[in-house]
Amino acid sequence: MSEISKLDQNLVVKKIDNETLNVQINDNELLMSVVGQFDSHLKELAKLTKTKVFFRGNSITCKGENENINVFREAIKFLANKYFLTKIIEKEDIILSVKKNIELEKSNVKSFKQLIKTPRKSVIARSEKQSDYITALKENDIIMSLGPAGTGKSFLAVSVGVSMLMEKKIERVILSRPAVEAGEKLGFLPGDMKEKVDPYLRPLYDALYELFGAEKIDKKIETGEIEIAPLAFMRGRTLKNCFAILDEAQNATETQIKMFLTRIGENSKLVVNGDPSQIDLVNKSYSGLIKSKNILRDLKEIKIIEFDHNDVVRHPLVSKIIRAYQTKKIDDKD
Repeated sequence: MSEISKLDQNLVVKKIDNETLNVQINDNELLMSVVGQFDSHLKELAKLTKTKVFFRGNSITCKGENENINVFREAIKFLANKYFLTKIIEKEDIILSVKKNIELEKSNVKSFKQLIKTPRKSVIARSEKQSDYITALKENDIIMSLGPAGTGKSFLAVSVGVSMLMEKKIERVILSRPAVEAGEKLGFLPGDMKEKVDPYLRPLYDALYELFGAEKIDKKIETGEIEIAPLAFMRGRTLKNCFAILDEAQNATETQIKMFLTRIGENSKLVVNGDPSQIDLVNKSYSGLIKSKNILRDLKEIKIIEFDHNDVVRHPLVSKIIRAYQTKKIDDKD
């Protein structure tokens, strides 16, 4: 049965009048996912749509102003589609479902055309820019993404890399990152090289564990299918049949980014991610991320995606925090 047929069969949405909407959900698992534990999802939906929501049996009733119950209706359709395609509804999906930029057609299954399937969960684009980014990750050999924390730069890159590894389109996923400083002086840290580098790659590990599970990831690291390496260790290599990600590239110099990009070999994709607003180098002018973007922007083969606070998919406060800091910087300049 197609996803659209499942939706039509298990979700019945009727507008009683301009201030009342009724939703009948005939699939118990879908119902519980939409409602959430202790009705948490419904409560969040009611808050975000400024409506009153009542739940009894398999029936959900929404009351409020006409415009608001229309938003609630499209949110429910969006969440039902999300469930049938991924078998999970997360808190972030509730927020996404009522964003003002979700139009009527966006609640259609077509809005999930960028679905990424991994062993533990399926991932969808949560903004138009994320959709563009996923397309670039699939279609281009070199991709640069710049933007603030919480926009999905690293997570989506890891998701696409993992899915390509599962589909045997590549042989390895390589994760790399500059260490504390551009000079990559790791000698003072305890342990072997993996133990020295691991703390800096924790966000990428977190993404891998969420998509694959810790046990499977550890096995793939042992077999070499997933490789963790500091940026300095990329020098002199040719990366073939792999998906390589350079994370936190704002802490790499222009020369280091050039070195990484020129490692590309046959049947490989290279991804460079970074947040220009979070440079940890002592001399921030050493950062090569913006410089590299400007140098490479006219090369059609290289896709550059630039995120902003509107693309943040973490807690809504993250977007507000980013905007506040940006405003403060503008005020300071004035």
